[in-house]
Amino acid sequence: MTAAALVVVHEDASTLAGDVASRLLERLEEAQRRGEVPQIGLTGGTIADAIHREVARRAEDSSVDWSRVVMWWGDERFVPSASEDRNARQARAALLDQLLRADPPLDPGNVHEVPASDEVATVEESAAAYAATIRAHGAGSFEVLMLGVGPDGHIASLFPGHPALDVTDEITVAVHDSPKPPPLRVSLTFEAMGRARAVWFLVSGAEKATAVAAALAGGYRREIPARGVVGTEETAWLIDAAAASELT
Repeated sequence: MTAAALVVVHEDASTLAGDVASRLLERLEEAQRRGEVPQIGLTGGTIADAIHREVARRAEDSSVDWSRVVMWWGDERFVPSASEDRNARQARAALLDQLLRADPPLDPGNVHEVPASDEVATVEESAAAYAATIRAHGAGSFEVLMLGVGPDGHIASLFPGHPALDVTDEITVAVHDSPKPPPLRVSLTFEAMGRARAVWFLVSGAEKATAVAAALAGGYRREIPARGVVGTEETAWLIDAAAASELT
């Protein structure tokens, strides 16, 4: 992974968010010029929120046809649909609601959320339903999958040493007893995340520096799950100076 990974260090979180937004818009434009309908995997968190707002701010000046973009999430918290903990709720407020007013607008039918706890009875049902939606409407790969990284090296809702790390031959996994609340979550598996052309790790803050250094040093994914995913064409660590502070 280390040899294939591109590492780009930005001065601060604001600069990072702007660069990622530009990269994403360019990637979507290129895919559409090839005649494709790009599918992207969104993530949650503070830096993701900043990136989403930058994409929304720059969307009008891009040539992206938002009616031909498909949205997914790498993971979601199994809570009610109106909960502030939902990654989808965060993304809608920062980005998707604006894109629904773009010209041409984002197609609501191309936004595929993980079922919430007020929509299905169990987290297992949510994971199964999300997997079924991916099978029905997915393209077999993501154009870009964006992943945040936790201070412990977790990605999506795959945490160090957690049983969810060992799931194979599945697209999604129901996560119980997450070490970070809320305890119930749905996550893409390593295998599903590995079907992305480009995997972008988006990391900001000094509290993530140890995890960034450990992931780029290589080793076992059970210890640092961020080690476990690479893109089929590109793997990039897009980080700020604080997150890069322990790199040698």
